[in-house]
Amino acid sequence: MRRLFAWIGIGLFATTSCGGDDPSQEAIGGVGGESNGHIAATGITAKANRDVLEELPFENEDDFEAARRGHIASRKNPVIRTLDGREVWNLDAFAFESGESPASVNPSLWRQAKLNSIHGLFEVSHGIYQVRGYDLANMTLIAGERGWIVIDPVTTRETAGAAFELVSENLGTRPISALIYTHSHIDHFGGARALLPDAEAAQGIPVIAPEGFVVEAVSENVLAGNAMSRRASYMFGFLLHRGARGHVDSGLGKASTPGTFGLVPPTISIEETGRELTIDGVRMVFQNTPGAEAPAEMMIYFPDKKALCGAENVSHVLHNLYTLRGAKVRDALRWSGYLDESIALFGDAEVLFASHHWPTWGNASILEYLKKQRDAYKYIHDQTLRLANHGFTMLEIAEQIEFPKSLAETFANRGYYGTLSHNAKAVYQHYFGWYDANPANLNPLPPEDAAPRYIEFMGGADAVLEKAEASYAEGEYRWVAMVLNHLVFAEPENQRARSLLADAYDQLGYQAESGPWRDFYLTGALELRQGRQELPFEITSSIDVVSAMPTDLFFDALAVRLNGPEADGEDAILNFVFTDIGETHVLVLENAVLHHYREAAREDADATLKLARSTWDRIVTNQTSLQAQILSGEADVDGSRLKLIGFFSLLDEFEPTFNIVMP
Repeated sequence: MRRLFAWIGIGLFATTSCGGDDPSQEAIGGVGGESNGHIAATGITAKANRDVLEELPFENEDDFEAARRGHIASRKNPVIRTLDGREVWNLDAFAFESGESPASVNPSLWRQAKLNSIHGLFEVSHGIYQVRGYDLANMTLIAGERGWIVIDPVTTRETAGAAFELVSENLGTRPISALIYTHSHIDHFGGARALLPDAEAAQGIPVIAPEGFVVEAVSENVLAGNAMSRRASYMFGFLLHRGARGHVDSGLGKASTPGTFGLVPPTISIEETGRELTIDGVRMVFQNTPGAEAPAEMMIYFPDKKALCGAENVSHVLHNLYTLRGAKVRDALRWSGYLDESIALFGDAEVLFASHHWPTWGNASILEYLKKQRDAYKYIHDQTLRLANHGFTMLEIAEQIEFPKSLAETFANRGYYGTLSHNAKAVYQHYFGWYDANPANLNPLPPEDAAPRYIEFMGGADAVLEKAEASYAEGEYRWVAMVLNHLVFAEPENQRARSLLADAYDQLGYQAESGPWRDFYLTGALELRQGRQELPFEITSSIDVVSAMPTDLFFDALAVRLNGPEADGEDAILNFVFTDIGETHVLVLENAVLHHYREAAREDADATLKLARSTWDRIVTNQTSLQAQILSGEADVDGSRLKLIGFFSLLDEFEPTFNIVMP
């Protein structure tokens, strides 16, 4: 049973450690490859990217000035490693991002990538500092009377430790006087143990988070964790090399981060807007914003400094109403409303900093920035519903919706992370779900059944390929991708089809302004050419994070793993007694469904498993096995061991690299 609980996968944020290629050697046209497999940009793609230069005010350098403002120092060593030498972060891998954009990168994304490469320790305003560019997210530090109040200790122990080391080297050694998590995504809490490494260090230190933080922090990626992790490998370019034909930027930051994740549990929960606290002599006012960018999130105002922490509700990108890795759709109207509330509550702010990117200074600039972010989400919401009420479907709306000029020419509203297209689809989904009301789409055939019939109707594989090659030559890459997707699903071993589809994905990726869209296309191309790829790192769960997980959540996840057809006709009642926390949970299997209840142990149970919750956590994180703990006496089974083993045999083991671009 060693791998019995390998399904817990919290860490979706990770990266590879590959180097980049030289944009000066970027060819245009032809089918010549490179060592990493992606072909050159075609002349059509090169022209499409040149045209972008005419569409946006690239001469505006304000963002570059803001991103460099207040720079104090940068790390001398661009590489951050784990204790055993594994690479976690390497800014040298992005050294290719210099000069003009190559043909294989959208110039707007190239601009964002260069901005996100500006790194180091920065002074935001008096007593407020940020470390940027050593993680997907920022670490912010507020100077208190005795020590540092740290906002968002980034993703991993390694990157957080490197960031804090840079602070100590340049600003002096000070203790941690408080820790604040703005929201429940792992890139804003995973590095906490670098600052408060154990219970003794954390004793008496206020740890502040929004209401519902713990449940949301550990639950979002558990029930759907395997599929979400696989999709994240596409979204964040985990499998791609760093280079002008590979991963260049995530839009929100350079890349996601592997390493050691942890969690220091919150001691103070912010449940309502307007709550005030004074921590280490620093006065702060909280705005609770649940259900916007994260299920649990809050913004913070420092009235004595006239400084607003926007968390991740405001970023120098158009954010996701639907994140492509998969998550519940976010409420655009609610999100916009929170930003309107921020303007009303904190309209005198003189500096705005956030969990990603660089700050904004000056009251007039802040208000303009907040209004345009606010209006971007409300525009998508209102116009999607306007068009839906005219009878347009999700795909039709996404094709025709455009920002007005005032929003479209604002770089902070560009689709470097979320896009206008998939965010409009998210609003449609929020209100109407997946069905567009067309009866043909009510019960369509799945791709593997439909694909051979499409190909037969289109005259067979050779005819489809001949027409697809002609369409590719005309630059109709979206259409080529649609058509050849059918052929690859009908004939997955057809190398000519796979190769041409990969070529089309390359061109679509090169033209994409969105970092995640680019990574999805290029990862699809990679796997069409080379087959499924194993992740270049292990996704493991920190016992810190797992121990914070409500026990109910484990059993929800077990229920997701139950193989219904195999469980048909099986019945079981199992007691789980956790001796150290005084909790008993009863699992009932009937009708091929697993239910769990927190209640007294059932006398008619088939088996009772008694163990400490801390032992259970070690089993879940694969530090030990259930069998070993039973043999050692740390876990005890009363009743039928065969029934217990039989129950566990009904649980599926998920394949972490299931097919996406092939059947």
